[in-house]
Amino acid sequence: MKFSPTEEQQAVLTTAREFATNEVLPKAAEIDREHRHPAELVKRMAELGFLGIAVPEQFGGAGLDHVSYALAMEEVSRACASTGVIMSVNNSLVCDPINRFGTEDQKREWLTPLASGKLLGCFALSEPEAGSDAAAQKTVAERVGDKWVINGTKNWITNGPVADVCVLFTMNDKAAGHKGITAFILPMKAKGVRTGPPDDKLGIRGSKSSQIYLDDVRLSDAHLLGQVGGGFKVAMSTLDGGRIGIAAQAVGIARAALEDALAYAQQRRTFGKPIAQHQAIQFKLADMATEVDAARLLTLRAAYLKDQKQPYGKEAAMAKLYASDIANKAAREAIQIFGGNGYVTEFPVERHFRDAKITEIYEGTSEIQRIVIAGHLAKGG
Repeated sequence: MKFSPTEEQQAVLTTAREFATNEVLPKAAEIDREHRHPAELVKRMAELGFLGIAVPEQFGGAGLDHVSYALAMEEVSRACASTGVIMSVNNSLVCDPINRFGTEDQKREWLTPLASGKLLGCFALSEPEAGSDAAAQKTVAERVGDKWVINGTKNWITNGPVADVCVLFTMNDKAAGHKGITAFILPMKAKGVRTGPPDDKLGIRGSKSSQIYLDDVRLSDAHLLGQVGGGFKVAMSTLDGGRIGIAAQAVGIARAALEDALAYAQQRRTFGKPIAQHQAIQFKLADMATEVDAARLLTLRAAYLKDQKQPYGKEAAMAKLYASDIANKAAREAIQIFGGNGYVTEFPVERHFRDAKITEIYEGTSEIQRIVIAGHLAKGG
């Protein structure tokens, strides 16, 4: 068992840390304050190969492993959670399913520009009345002649207002339940596609999300992703991988809270000494550091299993469940360490607090993660 990164993984980590520290972190507060999509940082991530890290080089990606992806995601998210989730969606929820389920023609047409950053993707599964229950969706794909006619509404779609391509899930046979779900690769410029206003969110404010409206959108069989009726498999397996990215994001947020709190505690003085020397603060910092390390190890284990082509669904759910929990705990404790200063926007920990919450919700709530984990346990996994 090895706990040290390979030379290649270390190179990715170093590059990601330098990019995050020198280019992302100085803009994080502004991005959050202005609710601004960080287009210039997305462009830089494309140049660094961070938008298709695990995609083969022949299709425009960096050709690296998922451990490298998790390491890079943590670094970017430590600096700015909004920038991190833009990176996560393009990698985990768009490039990954097209790479695994797409045809060679689809990979050349869509995966190559997505992985190289020429296009940006989004993933549309959730609906106003279908979040955790994917089989309850009402977006319909009806076969009319040689086309699929799609109507419906998608909700909370990260990257939606700025995306060029969408991995879209529809119901082609309501009577078949989850076996009646079909996935498509949807060009966002297709006739009948429109997005609503960007969501006004508590956190990750630089990550644009919105509803997507589909009005008589016509797609050919060339846009099918996987088999007709096979969309549920595409969605669930994609979310397994996506949980690794969000776990890494949560570790990054938790680390930001810890590092900022530690630096502040070493400077802030009460009763004649830095508060870092008070046992009450020391215990908080010690717990935060231990939990961040544990969450990182869970995340890297899930990524490693995926790289080894071993089952990793339970481990990914465990990583996301725990990492999202400690991100929220670390951010809460960081505000406590900052005291009154932690409650004002002049200092960064209130942003970490707001950004952390979503990690317990998207790509499967913490409650859903527990159901997934228990299901694996019941099957002996």
